[in-house]
Amino acid sequence: MGKRFLAIGECMVEFSPVPEGTYAISFAGDTFNTAWYARQIATPEELEVSYFSAVGDDALSRQLAGFMEDAGIFPKLRTIPNAAPGMYMIFLNNGERSFQYWRSQSAARHLADDLTELPEISSGDVVYFSGITVAILPEGGRERLFRAMTDAADQGARIVFDPNLRPCLWPSLEDMCRWTMSAAALSEIVLPSFEDEACHFGDKDADATATRYLENGARLAVVKNGQDPVVVRGIDGDGFRYQPEPVADIVDTTAAGDSFNAAFLVEYLSRPRPREAVRAGCALARRVIGSRGALVPVSRIDVITGKACQSA
Repeated sequence: MGKRFLAIGECMVEFSPVPEGTYAISFAGDTFNTAWYARQIATPEELEVSYFSAVGDDALSRQLAGFMEDAGIFPKLRTIPNAAPGMYMIFLNNGERSFQYWRSQSAARHLADDLTELPEISSGDVVYFSGITVAILPEGGRERLFRAMTDAADQGARIVFDPNLRPCLWPSLEDMCRWTMSAAALSEIVLPSFEDEACHFGDKDADATATRYLENGARLAVVKNGQDPVVVRGIDGDGFRYQPEPVADIVDTTAAGDSFNAAFLVEYLSRPRPREAVRAGCALARRVIGSRGALVPVSRIDVITGKACQSA
């Protein structure tokens, strides 16, 4: 894998339900979750993991930065005076989650203010971002981020994108779809979720989702689809499906896709064997959805010994 894995986005204060009927406080967010899981399953010798965002000058922001450092993630954080992290609360119903957010004044919205280049990125490094990263930024911030990513790609960095469609963050569905495809066009690898793509782009099946992103410029599309087959398609025409094993006891699906992305990328970008990478992603996601909260303690063994997928 590249020398560095730089995730970009918003890390928020998380309130997650616990069995006692109260809420535990932690820090999470889609791209941060992926960085956190990548740090858990890859050794520091294999991979340096960093997180690029913006925080405030308050106590919670200092705790957030300390949380990243304690996890072995290098914080690349801008400090925005008089700002603070966004917050969200998880609600569970039979393992499926819904959220309530407080993020209108989130410091992360300013992560691309005056941005000219990504921090410490060179050839072979990996830059990872999501549709949420794009959605929270003002239009000028998106354009600056895209220019910085284009420059990084020109220098040999590998750009990876999870569309992670969230209509509530956009002024219109048209804006969401347009900016999503613009972001995907910058990316070598795209990791969409079929349910969201079908709803907002009208794809008839996961193959159609993969085809749309490949025609848009991606070289590899990996379409997650819950407990249905993961569809993998490459620009060279190769493709396959992986069927996840049924999961009998789903506790909390929070970060299922984020953890899949982490294990897939750690495996694929170090040894480009997509079948093994999908197997690793399924194995880790299976482990994560059996526990509560976005960040579940895991180890490399959860990926190596997991038998969550079978070829189809």
